[in-house]
Amino acid sequence: MLPRVKRFLLGSPLRTTELHEQKLSKKAALTVFASDNLSSNAYATEEILLVLMAFPALLHYAFPISICIVVLLTLVVLSYGQLIRAYPSGGGAYTVAKENLGVGAGLVAAAALLIDYILTVAVSVAAGVAAIVSAFPVLLPYRALLGALAIAILTLVNLRGARESARAFAPPVYTFLVTIYTLILAGLYRSGAGSAPPATVQSDALNLSQLAMIFLLGRAFAHGCVALTGVEAISNGVQAFQQPVVRNAQITMYVMAAILGSLFLGLSYLATAFHILPKLDGSETVVSQIARQVFGESVPGWGLLYYLTQFSTMAILILAANTSYAGFPRLASILAADRFVPRQLANLGDRLVFSNGILVLGAAALALIWSFGGNVHALIPLYAIGVFLSFTLSQAGLVVHWRKSREAGRWWRFGLNALGALTTGLVLLIIAVVKFQEGAWLVVVAVPAVMLLFWKTRRHYFELQTELTLADFEKPRVARHTVIVPVPIHLNRVVLTAIEYAKSISRDVIAVTVNTGEAKTDTLLHNWKKFVEDVPLIVLDSPYRSVARPLLRFIGEIEDLRTDDKVTVVLPEFVPQRWWHNLLHNQTSLILKGALLFRPGIVVTSVPHHLGEMRAGRGREPRHAQ
Repeated sequence: MLPRVKRFLLGSPLRTTELHEQKLSKKAALTVFASDNLSSNAYATEEILLVLMAFPALLHYAFPISICIVVLLTLVVLSYGQLIRAYPSGGGAYTVAKENLGVGAGLVAAAALLIDYILTVAVSVAAGVAAIVSAFPVLLPYRALLGALAIAILTLVNLRGARESARAFAPPVYTFLVTIYTLILAGLYRSGAGSAPPATVQSDALNLSQLAMIFLLGRAFAHGCVALTGVEAISNGVQAFQQPVVRNAQITMYVMAAILGSLFLGLSYLATAFHILPKLDGSETVVSQIARQVFGESVPGWGLLYYLTQFSTMAILILAANTSYAGFPRLASILAADRFVPRQLANLGDRLVFSNGILVLGAAALALIWSFGGNVHALIPLYAIGVFLSFTLSQAGLVVHWRKSREAGRWWRFGLNALGALTTGLVLLIIAVVKFQEGAWLVVVAVPAVMLLFWKTRRHYFELQTELTLADFEKPRVARHTVIVPVPIHLNRVVLTAIEYAKSISRDVIAVTVNTGEAKTDTLLHNWKKFVEDVPLIVLDSPYRSVARPLLRFIGEIEDLRTDDKVTVVLPEFVPQRWWHNLLHNQTSLILKGALLFRPGIVVTSVPHHLGEMRAGRGREPRHAQ
């Protein structure tokens, strides 16, 4: 049943030779890798205003701060364009930092990125739900549940394959771009025509010291830098592009940056022009308020555009998580190839995607959404630190790369990446300081914790490889086998089959049963003498009615007594025809196998009996013989 359900949900498996057909064009890649970056328009301006609204005299700085962030975006994108050119194999900041700054720096970048990918899913989904709650406030108590449902759908669609997800998510992404550009153009027309409402705050309401003003503006800048999240995703997934991969990846990144910059500046300008302030209770977003002003009831026939804007914003925000579903599994697969995370994360699934990485990401984001109640403003402070940490390490790694290189034009590339490293490093410091008490300390603690897991995993694989090496291998000498067969209190054909198998591999076979007092052993002993003549049966009394504990103690005693023997435990068990039939049985064999797995030197063998196979072999008896 499970394979049929899996095929229904995910589709038929794809051959490995079809991998090239799953490569993405620039148009498809924009929806997969850029949705996170583009979606940040829905909350980046709001995050700036949330800081400045505490001191209304500074609200007019929102647009200049947005310009500074777009300048930073331009610098970062140009730097990452060089990263794609230098490292077309993918891996982004992890690969660059590892090869040029050392393994430790690479793991810092990888840990920061993995954490940020998880936060991206949580923040994007929470912001998407906030957009729809703005239009339908009755849904506010259910935002965590709606977020969990969105993550489940995203996980399922991504498990179907890269091409499938790009095809499914393209319409919402491009609808969002059309509606937001329409909103900005209409808003610019209305604000230019003098239809913007008058200011409701007094600019001279307070006086700030110069130091306090600098700190506040720096804090607003740090909060607005969430607009840059997702820029690195394309560099991590270069190999997902169609040929020529470097050119296609660079063009997609530059187009993404141009769209982001224009949308971000447009929305920030309109928020300032229309004197929009965020609502602290989260009941309505800034984009929703702008859309109400521009597409409101005062404009005949345009009210429908407001709801289209909100639905498309919700869609792009939720689909922004798709960038993480593209980046997280690919980065995890590279780490798995280097043995820093479980090797299962490097395996391609039936649909030629890294299914295990997708499932891990979905589960982690779901836990985060549920823990924070789906509140986007509670999650935002955790955001962006990991991104700028990876930005800084990747640019610093490229500085070292170009310094060693003999390639033409290396010096201007060296200067570009050096400027990028200094700028993003300074921004990282600002973000870490102003967001630390707001919850960013969790990320500061989480990055070393994830790095510790990396090293623990790597050490496990190293010790495993050392122990399994053939360098000093000597063939083990086995003098003889002692076979132990646990049997139930009621003798049956499954037990007798297991006894015969045990006798075929050893002359020293011991049968053992546990008497819990619930059934008499007289019948068992009588049948044993009748059907089994040459195998001794030992009865263990269990006054506390435990079955597994006396058996394990007996097996341990035999192992201690016969130190030169190889102790083999043969477990008779039956396999039901239906999976749910297992719920009707006590699974003693499974418990014993799990316990004996951690006993070195003991071999466990199962002798299965498939229920119904005899009936299937005999077929139905003739009706007249019944």
